[in-house]
Amino acid sequence: MSLFRVKYLSFFLVLVSVFSFFNIIYSYYFNLYLNLNTYYFSLFSSLIIGLIFYKIKEADRKPSVFEKILTVFLGYLLIPIILSLPFYFSIYNLTFLNSIFESVSGFTSTGFTIFDNIKHIDQGLILWRSSIQWIGGLYFLFSIIFLIDIYDDSLKRSLTNFLSFNSSEVLKQTIKIFILYSCITLSIFFILNIFDVRSFHSLNLSMTIISSGGFLSSNNLSSIITNEAQIIIFSLLMLVSFFSIFFIYNLIFFKNKNLNFFYEDIHLLLYFLFTVTIFFIFFSFDNDFIYSFLSLVSSISNIGVSLEFDQSKLSFIYLILVIIGGSFFSTSSGLRFLKIYSLTKYSLNQILSFSKPKNVFMNKLLFSKINFDFKEINKYFLTILIFIISLFILTSLLSLSGIIFESSFKLAVLTLMNTVNSSAYGISEFSFGTLHFLTKYILIFFMIIGRVELISLLLIAKKFLFKY
Repeated sequence: MSLFRVKYLSFFLVLVSVFSFFNIIYSYYFNLYLNLNTYYFSLFSSLIIGLIFYKIKEADRKPSVFEKILTVFLGYLLIPIILSLPFYFSIYNLTFLNSIFESVSGFTSTGFTIFDNIKHIDQGLILWRSSIQWIGGLYFLFSIIFLIDIYDDSLKRSLTNFLSFNSSEVLKQTIKIFILYSCITLSIFFILNIFDVRSFHSLNLSMTIISSGGFLSSNNLSSIITNEAQIIIFSLLMLVSFFSIFFIYNLIFFKNKNLNFFYEDIHLLLYFLFTVTIFFIFFSFDNDFIYSFLSLVSSISNIGVSLEFDQSKLSFIYLILVIIGGSFFSTSSGLRFLKIYSLTKYSLNQILSFSKPKNVFMNKLLFSKINFDFKEINKYFLTILIFIISLFILTSLLSLSGIIFESSFKLAVLTLMNTVNSSAYGISEFSFGTLHFLTKYILIFFMIIGRVELISLLLIAKKFLFKY
């Protein structure tokens, strides 16, 4: 265990036991006895393993970067196994592979499901699916703090003035994240209730939105969100997982306002307004802009859910928005807008410097005094290169498994960007339960790679290609 910091994982294992207990109480209260006993398996297994991990003595020395990244990987392998137990022992006769597929999909906030009809699932298990997303989103945010030392200074400045966190600062930030994450979830729940969304659906949607997940409590969003007011408020709430989780907190409580804390969100706001304007002017077909707006917000936040209507003309644009992604410190995936913007600006400056050699072009981010250097640009380029290679490999593997190329490409993008398939991308009717077992293993692997790419593969490349 010397390579792992298992005390870090003990918190999430105990958290799994807490949610298992909540599901037991919920099932008793609403007389949902069909799968009641299954939550005892996850309750006791997570509690026992969590306590064991907490009691394991670890070396007093500061863990290396690779010990940290191995710990994060272990979490993405171990925690979904425990989360899959209620699926495996349920009355629905799921195979262990299908159970693992469902739990990994939820824990990575992807949203692919092997269930063809959600109406056939009891409410307790539907709530469990949403809980998996909630835990997975929190795990992702904690992992960023856990690995804060490995990120570029320009990204870290949007979160903190510290270049490195000591143990007390890590504890302070994680507590803040947990409180913010929980409070935002409750706020979303109450807002949806105010707009007459059924409480059960509001609870599940609040956990889906905050985690940037894709699981729904019904077969389609149209049966949950039924009027224009609900569509608008739901669309705006999805922006929570597009901007930094600290954005609202810093606006309200940060006394000495420093633009370094807001420059990423300012860029994201301008990007969002520009995209909405383009959609409104050029892509508002047949006066259905409100539906396109929901799909647009869902795509940039990497949630992916949409209302059931024909959007085939815009599916490629939505995929581009999915790839770009949102804030560095949010539950969304994607390549991150700030990295793409920085790489684009640097490339244009390089081109202009050859055409106008006497001029000096500053590689500075707007609304801040932050300059990005050549070393960071190399890493941004490497991130895109890793994505392209992963996309090519996954598309090829899915095509070889018998899926048509167009669906393979779309599915590969959504898998790597941890975004659920929906009508916005033209593959809402895709059946994951009927896939070959090897294809399911491939998707499981790449769902994890998509979630931890920036905190794993990039780190390994950094060790060999860049000096610390």
